[in-house]
Amino acid sequence: MVKFLSRERFGEPQVLAASLLLILAAQCFWLLYRGISPLDVDSAQLFRVQEGTRQWHGGEVAGTPSPERMEAASAPPAEIFQNHGYDPDHSPLWYLLASSAFTYTHASPGFDSVRYWGWLARFPYLICGLLLGASLWYVARRLYGNAGGYIALTLYCFSPAIIRAHTLWFAEPAMAAAWGTFGTIFTSIAVAHTLYAPREVVLWNWRRILLLGLSLVLAIGCQFSLVILVPISLAFMLYVAPTRRFAALAIWAASCSVALFLLFASYAFHPGVFWHGLGNARFIPTGVQAFAMLGAYQQLWHELVQIGPAALVSLPVAIIAYLAWPRTRYFGNSTPLLMAVIALLLSLGTPHHEGVFVLIAIPFLLVFISGIAADLLETPQRSVILASVCGLLAAGAIWNVAQLMRVGHPQQPTALSSTPSSDPKVTP
Repeated sequence: MVKFLSRERFGEPQVLAASLLLILAAQCFWLLYRGISPLDVDSAQLFRVQEGTRQWHGGEVAGTPSPERMEAASAPPAEIFQNHGYDPDHSPLWYLLASSAFTYTHASPGFDSVRYWGWLARFPYLICGLLLGASLWYVARRLYGNAGGYIALTLYCFSPAIIRAHTLWFAEPAMAAAWGTFGTIFTSIAVAHTLYAPREVVLWNWRRILLLGLSLVLAIGCQFSLVILVPISLAFMLYVAPTRRFAALAIWAASCSVALFLLFASYAFHPGVFWHGLGNARFIPTGVQAFAMLGAYQQLWHELVQIGPAALVSLPVAIIAYLAWPRTRYFGNSTPLLMAVIALLLSLGTPHHEGVFVLIAIPFLLVFISGIAADLLETPQRSVILASVCGLLAAGAIWNVAQLMRVGHPQQPTALSSTPSSDPKVTP
């Protein structure tokens, strides 16, 4: 403990980052306190929690055909009913995570106790979101210094889309998938960098192998279509360590094996259910025709607006600087931009997964913005740019807090309201 709290590990930067994350948590608790009511919980949310709770208590595997569903208070969504009773997009891990707070309770969630279980059902996503924020700050700080870390984390902590995702406020439960995706990419890059050390890399990297495997299963288990991370992570590892490709391949294979084992564990180690679950999974949900739909682009734009005004203003400026200034076009800036573009393309191709892939893209976009801002701060115009960045971040934070203060007033829609195509719920 003394070693962990040493100045080298826990100094002023860590204190400031933790303070920002506490402010984020306070905003989420405020939104939950002002917003949760029995009418805010739809049947899909209740179904998700009940499925996971039954598996935690020794029942059937969640997201698979089960006779126990006949006695449930909520019916399965249409996509499950039409897919022979199997969830085409999520593994049981998705349900187990949603109901993890009910592991030690035998109470069955229902509409009559939403004030109690509604908080518990959201708690795992709040934890995942805070851990994603910590990971975002760590990566940005390692890449761009303290300034980059503070900029990325401030944009993250005052983003309406992020706060909504933490609390499932008119948002899909995709925070765990976003954290897993972010962790997969940057852990694979970090592992590849360690291959240049003169050690027995495979055994020495066992912690990172477990971390990469955990990130992969968290992403793929919560969204089957994120299986594309498997080849993408390998490509990054081979690119970063071109002279140690055999070692990179061995570590990647070991991490994939860990992820596969954990995914099998989420099916309660039932080989038949596991095989049929993967056989009915929708690993490639995109369709070419979706890219020709005007509605898909309108929905994407509406979701991007939810990032927040500070990020929305900064993003085009960062893209222009990236294209116009060769100094910014290096691996540390190009990687998050590339991953954000891939996630946004997936969002266009899967308009039925509302907000999921945009949420996955947001951390990468914030890392990209912070990287460009950190580069601009090293120019002779540092004082002007610093004043502009601080003013923009402060204005975005004030705007977001002002929107939160209005939650609970029926006649005043806020930026935290749902998208037009979301499930019908009561807007506070």
